[in-house]
Amino acid sequence: MLKGERCFSPKCAFEKRPTPPGDRTPRRRRVSDRALQLREKQKARYTYGVMERQFGRYYREAVRRPGVTGENLLRLLEMRLDNVIYRLGFADSRSQARQVVRHGHILLNGRKTNVPSCLVKAGDVIGWRASSKNKEPFKIAQEMAKSARVPAWLNLDTEAMVGRVLSPPGPGDTEAKFDASIIVEFYSR
Repeated sequence: MLKGERCFSPKCAFEKRPTPPGDRTPRRRRVSDRALQLREKQKARYTYGVMERQFGRYYREAVRRPGVTGENLLRLLEMRLDNVIYRLGFADSRSQARQVVRHGHILLNGRKTNVPSCLVKAGDVIGWRASSKNKEPFKIAQEMAKSARVPAWLNLDTEAMVGRVLSPPGPGDTEAKFDASIIVEFYSR
């Protein structure tokens, strides 16, 4: 979520502290429904590295699309270019994937792009620029891609270091540590 593999361990900041900061009090106040909804939304924002206004736009787009709003929201967030690069194993974390895209190392359908929030579609091909293949990020990504667990909605050719989006992710294809339906409740007020 925040630092690659760290959030899959007990050291994750979201799971680490059961008590609030400050002096230890003998009783704990009940957290309101609004606070729980806000916490879930913030988890989603921090997971995907999205700012508040952009997240609101993703929510409005998810509402506009047919189907379940929470699943649409997760699908939109998963289809971001920086997230797809992270899922393909080209980067350790989403923030590193974002940096790889911003530095111009990535080709989307044969064209250089430096927009990490670009939404990919089924059939899109993601690869490395030829001039980037002798640089350090590519060499690291090549080693990581060999042991990467690529989701079923993506396809990775480790020899050519080219990934393909086979289909949009389904509801079970995300490894979200948050509940999208609670985020929908947050925005429904």
